[in-house]
Amino acid sequence: MAAPLRARWFDGRSSQALPVLVSLERSPRGPSLRLHRLDPAGEAMRFDNRQVGWPERWSERRAPRMLVVDLREQGSLEVDDVAGWQAALAEAGDRPPLAQRMQTRWSVFAAVLVVAAVALVAFYRWGTPWAATQLTRQVPLDWELDLSRRALVDLDTGWLKPSKLPAARQAELRARFDALAREVAPALRRYPGYAPQLNLQFRSGLPANAFALPGGTIVMTDDMVAEAAKHPLGDDALAGVLAHEIGHVVHRHTTRMVVEQGVLNIGLGLALGDVSTLVSFGGSLLTGLAYRRNHETEADCFALALMQRARLPTAPMADLLLAMDSPPPRAGQGPEAARGDGWLTLLSSHPDTHGRAVLLKKGQAEGC
Repeated sequence: MAAPLRARWFDGRSSQALPVLVSLERSPRGPSLRLHRLDPAGEAMRFDNRQVGWPERWSERRAPRMLVVDLREQGSLEVDDVAGWQAALAEAGDRPPLAQRMQTRWSVFAAVLVVAAVALVAFYRWGTPWAATQLTRQVPLDWELDLSRRALVDLDTGWLKPSKLPAARQAELRARFDALAREVAPALRRYPGYAPQLNLQFRSGLPANAFALPGGTIVMTDDMVAEAAKHPLGDDALAGVLAHEIGHVVHRHTTRMVVEQGVLNIGLGLALGDVSTLVSFGGSLLTGLAYRRNHETEADCFALALMQRARLPTAPMADLLLAMDSPPPRAGQGPEAARGDGWLTLLSSHPDTHGRAVLLKKGQAEGC
């Protein structure tokens, strides 16, 4: 055991410091402190590890001129021999907590930072999708249908307008859609027992597009139908687009995105506390981009399998995507510049439409 250290004890009852000797001893729960008064009273006191507010170290190289040791209800100690205190503490088996080692050693801080970064990336890349997939299994179909109804009402109020396609044309396309829906075999369903009623609706008011709402509703715009006729690519191209959107429904992508956002934000909130607002927003943005790309790949694979079961070609769908992905170039720019502008392409929810279309034209999709 190290030699006792001289110190000054302020007992909390008097402003006068009392001279004492302090020794540190090993104990099962960490160093304990023994205090021996040097005045005539000669009282000895022992404090276990949890009764002492052990002073933290803020620098490995520079020691303070004096240490103050908190003795809780029994006042405090002032120790001038800082080096002796540190040596006695080490001999008594003290192991600084991780937070203190991060404060005093850059190597420990850097290692913890790397581990934390890897853990966050792993949570974002694998943990969040896995957790979201498991939670999505528990989401009832009725909740999706209610969300879909409300979303469609909002869209009809603000963005969409009634379709101008002739009723006969709508019926013709719905017949193709229903035929595709009948080909969705159990082997193509990601969630066993999840079999929403698929239905196709038409709207105008937006450019060429098709999108899936949770619970089975798929909306196709009049401009999408006109785009296929313009090139011309026929209804097989539209069937491929609808197969892709059915894939979004079957894989419950919209529901998974909602759950993923919640899981990611809760996880970041637990990890980072109240300072995570900005990071949580960034995480939400990343989820909305990267997982949307992953969903597009899954939907492409589903569309390929469904089109093969229906004995329909995928090349027309690919040609339609390529045609829609090649807008007229702006003045002074070539077609490559027209297809994407760097960060604008990154911020798109479908940033690699051209690459996906090239694979689909060959009857392939990434990750299948």
